[in-house]
Formats: sequence, C-alpha cells, structure tokens
Amino acid sequence: MAKIIVVTSGKGGVGKTTTTASFAVGLAQRGHKTVAVDFDVGLRNLDLIMGCERRVVYDFVNVINGEANLNQALIKDKRVENLYVLPASQTRDKEALTKEGVAKTLEELSKSFDFIVCDSPAGIEHGALMAMYYADEALIVTNPEVSSVRDSDRILGILASKSRRAEEVEEPVREHLVITRYAPERVSEGEMLGMDDIIEILGVPLLGVIPESQAVLNSSNAGTPVILTEGSDAGQAYTDLVARFLGDERAHRFLTAEKKGFMRRWFGG
Repeated sequence: MAKIIVVTSGKGGVGKTTTTASFAVGLAQRGHKTVAVDFDVGLRNLDLIMGCERRVVYDFVNVINGEANLNQALIKDKRVENLYVLPASQTRDKEALTKEGVAKTLEELSKSFDFIVCDSPAGIEHGALMAMYYADEALIVTNPEVSSVRDSDRILGILASKSRRAEEVEEPVREHLVITRYAPERVSEGEMLGMDDIIEILGVPLLGVIPESQAVLNSSNAGTPVILTEGSDAGQAYTDLVARFLGDERAHRFLTAEKKGFMRRWFGG
C-alpha cells in the first residue's frame, strides 16, 4: 500500500506546490514510484511547475466522475523515472472532489505507487480538507513570518481532529515542518522569525529549511522543479529534505548569513 502524504499550509503563496513538485521528484529519484496529485480544483498549478501543462487531457475530476480512467489521466514525467502527475481541473467547482470519489481514486493509486503526494490548496476550504483527510503524513509548509506560522498552527489542529485517522482513532497523521523562503540575514536583523522560534511555536519536527532563492522563481517559470536545478541552494535543500524523510542523516544547511569578505564590505557588495 502506498503512503499518502499531504503538502499543506494555512496561508497561500508559501511554496506548497514548489515543495510538492520537488518532494515528489526526490522520492522518484530515490527509486520510489511516486504520483503527485493536484487537489487545487479551479486554480491548478502543479502541472505548470512540473512542465506538463500541455499534456493535460483528462484530470482528477474526470476520474472521479467516471469520464476517464486513471491510466488516461496520469501523466508520466519525461525527465524522472517512476514519477507521474494527476492534474486538477481548471473548470470545475471544488465540491466536485467528493469524499467517496477521492477515496476510490487514492485506493486505486495505492495499488501501483509507493508514495502519493497530495498538493493541497491553502487554508481550510473543501479541496484542502479533502487533501488532508486521507493523509498518513503531512508536510506543513510555512514562511518565517507570524501570519504564516499562525495559520499553520490552525492546520495542525485540523489534521489532529478532522482527518480519517482522527475519526477512526488510529495513529495520528505524522507531521513534518518545512520552512520556506528562509533568509538568515533578515532573521539576524529581526525582520523574520528564526527557525528555533517557529519550531517552538508549532511543536513539529523540522524536516527541511529551504532558503530564499531566485532559483525557485526561475525554475517555476521554466516548468522545472527546483530540485532538478543543478547547483542551486534551494534544490540542494530539497534533496536533503527528501533524504531525511527517507531516514538518512543530513545536517541542515543554509541557516546562517553569509559573511562578506573585506572587498565586498568595502565596495558595498
């Protein structure tokens, strides 16, 4: 049976889809058959980040409604073996994701995949609740700012009370913290929350810290998950994150401000 992992947050724009794409790529690169599922009906972006938007013919809602089967809707990634995408619909209402339909689709996917990575919409609307409901594990994505952390705390409460595991009194959803857009220089100047502060507020084990990086924007615009961008700090951070998720010991990097050399300080670099 596949492990179902939801990538979620309370606030929009924190990097959930970027994280979903790189996380799924990283799992597939490690030899695990992985599918990334877009739950953001009406505002789908995962296919854009994955660079397969022109190949979308059928989507998640088509499968739920019996208008297509999974084999027709799944898109195989051209760059990474073992990686597939199930896109969301851009034209349907979020209510099209029924609990029964989602359950049936996930159950069918579980027969063929090792990991199902669910890209959740922000907040607590219907699509987000559907993405979280069947999760075995959750990546809580937050930026180092008060509003983002506060909203993530609300999501933790929903995972603890409204998931299938909570309803059926099973082991709780295993939670992992992912801090994105982290800028050590701004943390040192008091403009952002520090990593330790975020961990203390949320009480969730840290899985990864992704630095603020131009490479994230560049790779998104190019339809390439940043983990595939050779030499980028954000890509390296996602590779470390996947390794930790799979049980490897990896030290956290990109946590301290880069010290400027004499010439850079002198000339204001």
